Amino acid sequence: MNRRELIAGLVGITLLGSNRFAAAQAPRLLTVSRRTLEVKGRAATVFGLTGPDGKPGLEMLLGERFNVRLRNSTQTDTIVHWHGLTPPYGQDGVPMLGQDPIPPGQSFDYDFANTRSGTHWMHSHMGLQEQQLLAAPLIVREVDEPLFDTQEHVVLLHDFTFRDPAEILAELMGGGGAHAAHSGHGAAMDHSTMDHSKMDHSAMGHGQPAMAASMLNDVGYDAYLANDRTLQDPEVVAVEKGGVLRLRIINGAAASNMWVDLGALEGELIAVDGNAIHPLKGRVFPLAIAQRADIRIRIPGAGGAFPVLFRPEGAAVRTGIVLATAGAAVQRVAEEGDPAPAVDLSQERLYRAVAAPRQEPVTRTEMLMLTGGGADYVWGLNGKASMHDTIFTVREGERVSVMMHNMTAMSHPMHLHGHYFHVTAIGNTPLQGALRDVVLVPPGETVTITFDADNPGTWAFHCHHAYHMNAGMMGTIAYTSPA
Repeated sequence: MNRRELIAGLVGITLLGSNRFAAAQAPRLLTVSRRTLEVKGRAATVFGLTGPDGKPGLEMLLGERFNVRLRNSTQTDTIVHWHGLTPPYGQDGVPMLGQDPIPPGQSFDYDFANTRSGTHWMHSHMGLQEQQLLAAPLIVREVDEPLFDTQEHVVLLHDFTFRDPAEILAELMGGGGAHAAHSGHGAAMDHSTMDHSKMDHSAMGHGQPAMAASMLNDVGYDAYLANDRTLQDPEVVAVEKGGVLRLRIINGAAASNMWVDLGALEGELIAVDGNAIHPLKGRVFPLAIAQRADIRIRIPGAGGAFPVLFRPEGAAVRTGIVLATAGAAVQRVAEEGDPAPAVDLSQERLYRAVAAPRQEPVTRTEMLMLTGGGADYVWGLNGKASMHDTIFTVREGERVSVMMHNMTAMSHPMHLHGHYFHVTAIGNTPLQGALRDVVLVPPGETVTITFDADNPGTWAFHCHHAYHMNAGMMGTIAYTSPA
């Protein structure tokens, strides 16, 4: 490993064993609350998720125990999933899978040895609360101060609606809404379907292929947010001339895959889902729902103001932040531009994990069909809609491959709880791909992942599109006792 790879490898370090962890301290208080957010001059009541310092989410060091008291200060049941961590069964924050929802006014204590550094996040796994912004960053650093970057900045993305998400889901399942036109039963909302063959893909880089007859968005949104702000009043991040910035970007959207567009800047993608990859240079990077991207950017020595845009696929509306050096004039950035093309796997094919898997044979391969999406808006796995039914079982110590074939006309970002997996094939092409916990499976595509069964329990495996999951595209992988 050369120096460049060593630096990249400091992202996503995993510690083994329990003797490396600090002694237990008093639990950190994490509070779920209600708050008022102004979007485009209109007030909305959304969820908040704040740590003991009053800021969204948590930051901690690798080697600290995850010792957190989650307090529900709202008037409804809730629960929070630690997305990116691999806790023991019963502390994963999924209702009916080892843990009950937390009632109003009550708390639950979590305490486990965290072995995962990187850019992670936390979000509700209760109904559609995630759509109501019940999410926050969860950053686990290797050291107190960045070793190679001048500064770091975390960006949490959301798709936002003033509507009640339960009403949206009911409309979709009743044959209405944006999905209706895709199913041939009504008029679509703006940007719900489009012919990608007429798009200009050249600006997106890495050869985006045209894809017709697929559907990109089945929910219409009022705005897209970057750290709770639109491009009408974007966050301006102060940076240094010639400095190096690591952007930790989290796609916390409920139903929107996005592109990260650096504009005039060039960056290096150094980690995905909190795990280091061999750096990949570019100006535009894909980010499916629930995925994370660490991008290292060198600010030009001459300084200036540099918009970084986040563009939902199929939509003209976008959000963003502005990186600005001292004294730079910050110009207004238009909220609409050309519709962004579909997020695909062209860059995924290029990713190579710094931490390669051990050279052990795969015990077996499971087939998983992603199904549904008709006029009734029922989605499923292997033709069955469920929430907690077992898809297949594993035994501890096995190495399992899962070949996922998307038989629907929409992309599905598939997330396995309690484990990380390597992307080992796209279609018929074998890969030594990235180490991830979410991978996008576009329409008609087959993606194979491989994971080690090293965390006994019954674990959720689902599409991270919140409406698809709540309409049936979720199941579990259950461990069995040795024979």
